[in-house]
Amino acid sequence: MVRPRLFRRVGFEPGVTYFKPRGIGLRELEESILTVDEFEAVRLKDLQGMEQEESARKMAISQPTFHRLLLSARKKIADAIVNGKAIRIEGGQYKMAAQIGSGRELRRGISPGMGRGRMGGQAAGPVGECACPKCGNKVSHQRGLPCFERKCPKCGAMMTRE
Repeated sequence: MVRPRLFRRVGFEPGVTYFKPRGIGLRELEESILTVDEFEAVRLKDLQGMEQEESARKMAISQPTFHRLLLSARKKIADAIVNGKAIRIEGGQYKMAAQIGSGRELRRGISPGMGRGRMGGQAAGPVGECACPKCGNKVSHQRGLPCFERKCPKCGAMMTRE
């Protein structure tokens, strides 16, 4: 019997979920489906420039699993660009970061299955900034309130720790 997949932790849900090549009608297009967890892997590694180990920890998965997710996502994106396909972002085994773990773990920023060191090894300290991934707005971090639980005062998107 196959072991059930664990939910991957996603810190940012995409606002735009469909991309298509210009000049080709929707009826003529083939689609590449990119799951939300694959999208998150690409966002963490390629956009934010994080190391795979750190990205895997953020998603509460193993580094080899993160690597497979990243390879799958990059292959789908390359196929869409090279072969003129649309990219649809949907589905996958994921939960938003704020939905995972008990209240205590959530307040402390610990993912299930992670070490119990300070903030599960991901502490950024009491100072710093929370940044909006959508509009780029930055606000100072408030100790005891994780950035991913705050909404951007300008556009309402969930903030991330910078």
